[in-house]
Amino acid sequence: MKQENLNPLAAELNAVLSGTIAERLMSPLGKRLYFPKGIIAQSAEAKKSAHTANATIGMAYHKGKPMILSAIAESMPTLSADQAVAYAPTAGVEQVRQEWKKLILNKNTSLNPDKISLPVVVSGLTSGLSLLAEIFLAKGETLIASDPCWDNYSLIFKERRNANLLEIPFYTGADSTAGGLDIERISREAEKEAEKGQLRVLLNFPNNPSGYSPTKAEAEALAALFLKIAEKGTDVLVLCDDAYFGLFYEDSIFEQSIFSLLADLHPNILAVKIDGPIKEDFVWGLRTGFVTFGSKGLEEKHYTALVTKFMGAIRSSISCANTPAQHIIIKALEDKRSQDEKNNFQDILKKRYIKVKQFLAENPNHPRLKAFPFNSGYFMSFRCEGVSAEKLRQALLNEHGIGVISLGDACLRVAFSSLDEENINHVYKTIFDTALKI
Repeated sequence: MKQENLNPLAAELNAVLSGTIAERLMSPLGKRLYFPKGIIAQSAEAKKSAHTANATIGMAYHKGKPMILSAIAESMPTLSADQAVAYAPTAGVEQVRQEWKKLILNKNTSLNPDKISLPVVVSGLTSGLSLLAEIFLAKGETLIASDPCWDNYSLIFKERRNANLLEIPFYTGADSTAGGLDIERISREAEKEAEKGQLRVLLNFPNNPSGYSPTKAEAEALAALFLKIAEKGTDVLVLCDDAYFGLFYEDSIFEQSIFSLLADLHPNILAVKIDGPIKEDFVWGLRTGFVTFGSKGLEEKHYTALVTKFMGAIRSSISCANTPAQHIIIKALEDKRSQDEKNNFQDILKKRYIKVKQFLAENPNHPRLKAFPFNSGYFMSFRCEGVSAEKLRQALLNEHGIGVISLGDACLRVAFSSLDEENINHVYKTIFDTALKI
């Protein structure tokens, strides 16, 4: 792409990123993106220096405070008017970005704080993935994901970006008592794709819909695979969708993000962590997520340029993330009660997980339903053999009032996270019995 065809601000950012993994992996749209020195940038300057009067931002003020309806103020009594209704900075409230980076480092102790970017706030993890797709995925390019995978990936990467979503069966073993990641198959498919000169992979752990997280050996095997490919000169992009991070129920699980193994591994590897409090902190409706970049080949100036481009993607789509949600998250992080409450909620989920495991152990070898390996997160799923997942879903809903999810015709997802422990045996017995009658 000729520099003269680009906005000068985009060309300037591209020059900073020239020769880096980020620049090489960027889509044509990613290379065109920039953060305009318009209303938002000028308003940010004015916020610092306009001591007499600030007439830059499109908000209504009275006596130095944003105007706010009483009903809104009374609904959020712990937030100031600025926290409740003012625009947030494009990249997010600085305090929540700093606090989230601290959390990432605390949960991923092998990470070097100087080797990752400051997280950028997005309007939920879906928004983060969609914006990353715009920057790093062009028409016809391929992204590897698990089979089965979250159905929204198809909309985000395939339908919106016209990319190829290559779904690979990630698991070995016929039921939940055996099996794990099929490292051999993942390696074979990744190396085949890498022959095209670039490799793009999406890793979602704990996985939706399977509910599986890798063991330490499996995580290290994945990192070794990407290192091997990178050392051959191939550029590797790994998107780490960590939506359910931390909800681990077995001691064998690698309790850090795969991001921690990749962020400083090789200059030809760009790792991106997409996470947030939505699942981790039980705040689904706050729609707030974070995007963090990491690569051995990137310095602070490169991260600044890359984040600025990402801000351009935010500015041109959602403008900025929800302000009160960010301040509510800050309050939750600062509240001494939060960690004990989170631990209690996770204990409840683990008990439900154990109950499901017990049912499957006591009812093995179902002729039509084979559980994918699962050890974490909100879900587990069945591979349907000789029965349509969609027909089974409809029968469960219409005949028994039980709601589950069919993903294609061969995968049935059950969210045990939403089942009270005392109802689990009844629900699963009904699923097993119904599958035999169709």
